[in-house]
Amino acid sequence: MQYRTLGRTGVQVSSLALGAMNFGALGRTTQDEVTAIVDAALEAGINLIDTADVYSGGESEEMIGKAVAGRRDDIVLATKAGMPMGDERNHRGGSRRWLVSALDDSLRRLGVDHVDLYQIHRWDPSTSDEETLSALTDLQRAGKIRYFGSSTFPAHRIVQAQWAAREHHLGRYVTEQPSYSVLQRGVETHVLPVTEQYGLGVLVWSPLASGWLSGAVRAGRDITTSRSTFMPQRFDTALPANRARLDAVEQLAEVADEAGLTMIQLALGFVTAHPAVTGALIGPRTLDHLHAQLAAADTVLSADVLDAIDAVVAPGTDLAAHEKHDTPPALFDPSLRRR
Repeated sequence: MQYRTLGRTGVQVSSLALGAMNFGALGRTTQDEVTAIVDAALEAGINLIDTADVYSGGESEEMIGKAVAGRRDDIVLATKAGMPMGDERNHRGGSRRWLVSALDDSLRRLGVDHVDLYQIHRWDPSTSDEETLSALTDLQRAGKIRYFGSSTFPAHRIVQAQWAAREHHLGRYVTEQPSYSVLQRGVETHVLPVTEQYGLGVLVWSPLASGWLSGAVRAGRDITTSRSTFMPQRFDTALPANRARLDAVEQLAEVADEAGLTMIQLALGFVTAHPAVTGALIGPRTLDHLHAQLAAADTVLSADVLDAIDAVVAPGTDLAAHEKHDTPPALFDPSLRRR
């Protein structure tokens, strides 16, 4: 396992981190399965676990809390808030009112008195940066969080938040968590250069592109991944964007075969090779998934392999831009760009 400094915090984290979105009802995992996955991940050298309040309605946090009980001090524990937690209109977003309550709820579910990294799950356009940052700064001063970061923020919002922190003398986001994979490289254009400029740690999610790069999705095979069961439109190869992804996957499989690598090693080695990236969040649903992904822990891709990947998917290119969460809505809705 490789270790890297998380931005400018001085905290050392593993280049592969354990993402917990599949823990609980979403991934149909039991507590025993989650504990076994956590045990194996820690044994392999992973020291960062990332979850969120919204994952299976809080069940993921509860499972993580039980799995790490008694060894909290050895783990960099991260969670997120901001996505809707039920139908109540104020149980979401980046307001002080909600973040204070949401953090207390997360700490209770995790069974801890603080988290190391608290992240705003999505930019909330209805709440000012000053409001959110002041709440996070107070929570940090209260000892309930050590650091705070953003997740899936557009580049201009990352810059704006850094400016607001300086302008109002508040704590600043020290990490960003964007979606990044061989098939979704758009963040290379603006987000990653901005994170490098401000010295942010970067923890990328979906490095296997929702399973497209797991080796389980290939031409001529039925797609039976867990994600395809509840997101069928993302795997319908009758759609042009998905056909383009499948074509890219077939070419990438040839690159991996020639390099003597699995698709997972190729995919994870690619994202962790970028100098702006601190670590990649892997989201195993089973122990077998975890072991297959851990095999990439020491993968270092040669320049020739990285060049071959660039020839398949050009730098800065998103093969499914419509699935991104940080794209301005006006790019997809013509009415928003016309008077």
